[in-house]
Amino acid sequence: MHRTTGKWKLGLTLALITALMWGALPIALKVLLDDMDVYGITWYRFFVASAVLGALLAHRRRIPRVRELSGHSWILLSVAILGLSANYLFYVLGLRFISPGNAQIVIQLAPMFLLIGGIVFFKEHFSRLQWLGLVVLIGGLGLFFNERLAELVSEASQYTVGVLSIFVSAIVWAAYALTQKQLLKDLPSDAIMWLIYIAAVILFFPLADLAQIRDLDGRAWGLLIFCCFNTLLAYGSFAESLDHWEASRVSAVLALSPLLTFLFVSVLTRIAPGFIAPEQLNSLSIAGAVIVVAGSMMTAMGRSNVEAKDLTRPPD
Repeated sequence: MHRTTGKWKLGLTLALITALMWGALPIALKVLLDDMDVYGITWYRFFVASAVLGALLAHRRRIPRVRELSGHSWILLSVAILGLSANYLFYVLGLRFISPGNAQIVIQLAPMFLLIGGIVFFKEHFSRLQWLGLVVLIGGLGLFFNERLAELVSEASQYTVGVLSIFVSAIVWAAYALTQKQLLKDLPSDAIMWLIYIAAVILFFPLADLAQIRDLDGRAWGLLIFCCFNTLLAYGSFAESLDHWEASRVSAVLALSPLLTFLFVSVLTRIAPGFIAPEQLNSLSIAGAVIVVAGSMMTAMGRSNVEAKDLTRPPD
């Protein structure tokens, strides 16, 4: 079993860096969509990630030997590739129609789907706190969308399409995460991610208009570079934080990402008017956003009880 170093201040700092990166990413993607299409943005993000991670693996002499994978592992890897590729794609597609804050609230369903998948496929256990967190999160979503619930259930508007795209993004992310969990028996996590990135570069190549970057101005170039390296920095900080702090506490900090997105948008609309549209929230929506985050944090903190119980089980 992995033991943390106990350097909780370092773990907290790294978790906060991850939350800040994930809080800022949808804003950058939303603005960048004015200059690039969905496929181009997604291809460049995967390309940079594959190049940087591939260089690191080569330096450490840890390039995975895929020929040694079994047929079952290849099936799992294919599902993981399609899952994460679709997650990236549908998330950016959703941002075309809804605000970054709205996207961040809906994507909070992703860890919920992951936990439910763990119950269904791996017979994992939900603690009482996790069940309560799930109920709180769903209630928070209802409050957050209080003004647009009728539109979501009765109209095929652009807003509905955006929300549904983020919803699909959350589902396919959970599928990716569940299969990656199984793949960890055959490959380390960085090798799995590199294989997924490489495959995604190939998948999106026919769809991406790579020449779009010729027409980018300085602002758009900065946003593209930020989006490309954001994931690497965020996931690197996330992975490192788990070495120093408990996973449940790290996950609770990451649940703050939606609130950080709202904060960043609020600040940007004041210091750089016109950069991004302000979030349109009433008091119930604001309360709903806070409740969604609280539900996510409760579910994350509930994992510690589940993990403690699992320690008493014999190995499979």
